[in-house]
Amino acid sequence: MVIVKAFKKVMMFGFTTIWLLVAGVPFYFMAQSGFKGQFEFLAISVWALPKHPTLANFASLMKGSFFISFGNSLIVVILSVGIILLVSAMASFVFARMKFRFSSPLFSLVIAGLIVPIHITLIPVYLLTIRIGLYNSLWALIGPYVAFHIPITVFLLTEFMRTIPKELEDAARMDGCGPFRLFFTIILPLSKPGLATLAIYNAVFLWNEFIFAYILISSPERSTLPLAVVQYQGQYFSNIPAILALLTVSSLPLILIYVVMQERITKGMIMGALKG
Repeated sequence: MVIVKAFKKVMMFGFTTIWLLVAGVPFYFMAQSGFKGQFEFLAISVWALPKHPTLANFASLMKGSFFISFGNSLIVVILSVGIILLVSAMASFVFARMKFRFSSPLFSLVIAGLIVPIHITLIPVYLLTIRIGLYNSLWALIGPYVAFHIPITVFLLTEFMRTIPKELEDAARMDGCGPFRLFFTIILPLSKPGLATLAIYNAVFLWNEFIFAYILISSPERSTLPLAVVQYQGQYFSNIPAILALLTVSSLPLILIYVVMQERITKGMIMGALKG
């Protein structure tokens, strides 16, 4: 028995170490390359630490439009994730806690959005954005972001809300709680772990989203961080260390958010895994 437990610990430690390397090595490469000059990056091994560390790449970010792009990305992600969670939470509450005639067909219709490839909608979304006058604005991004992330969020959050004990809902109804009060005072607070997990999931994707931003944004004043990378690329030359410095700085907010919300995210994943 002791040997089995020790073996399990060793296996768990081994898998954890492998996963740490898979996740950490790319970030190490990206971060240390940001401190290299262009010549040094090409002259030595890409994995070698910089022999002459320089902050020139990071300084160039401060002089350029980095803060404008950072602010635009922050606005788009916060608004998009907020709308996604609010709309999805209300829809999930209906699907998970209420029974009505067309519940299953409507839920299936929402989930059907998962099978729609995003890229085949680029031309229709582009034309629609121009016609309603939102082209080259941050709202042009928020609309598609919300629309394409609601299905997966509703699907996962509905399953999460179904794990909330029915007795709590019955007790609240006996005390006179209506649907709105039940949602905002009982179901929504108990769904915080699931909401935190989905907030990180959606934020990571939207923070790095490129194709819609590239199609729907045309001016540097409205560009997001993924578009800022294009500024360091030319037809015959790319400033790779500067690009890696930009990617390093861009990834720090998501890492910080994950560290702060790690407990709730883990709790949400565990509660989802223990369903049933």
